Amino acid sequence: MGLFSFIKNAGAKVFGIGKTTAEEATESATLKAEIAKEKASKLTNVIETLGFEVLDLNIEVNNDSAIVWGQANSQETREKVVLVIGNTEGIASVDDRMTVVIEAPEAQFHTVVKGEYLSKIAKKYYGDAMKYPLIFEANKPMLTDPDKIYPGQVLRIPALD
Repeated sequence: MGLFSFIKNAGAKVFGIGKTTAEEATESATLKAEIAKEKASKLTNVIETLGFEVLDLNIEVNNDSAIVWGQANSQETREKVVLVIGNTEGIASVDDRMTVVIEAPEAQFHTVVKGEYLSKIAKKYYGDAMKYPLIFEANKPMLTDPDKIYPGQVLRIPALD
């Protein structure tokens, strides 16, 4: 799929590691490498906890970017893994190097802006605000409530069948 950009500080707080820029600048290269491995490990755990089927999942974090490898069971799983990683606070880009077992057309992605809600997004992409459940379902389990989206969050917008 390629390289995806996200808003670095808009995502979920998966890492539990909060450092200022000044603190990060004074850390040793060894410590930075350990932190990067810890971040990658936490992301891997989140993806596994969400139940996404990815064979040989491997994530590498370097500063504010992540690279993900593995074989997803479907295009939908592949896209959701990219979104979980990219919608994590501190990650600004995801380089998707995954393959898929079952090929399918790629979904569109939408970055939420202030004042948007799922029905407004559904109206934009489908011409019908009442199709918002399609977007909600396409973003489960990352979304737990259709009313809980936030500016900067990136959502999957699947094609209508």
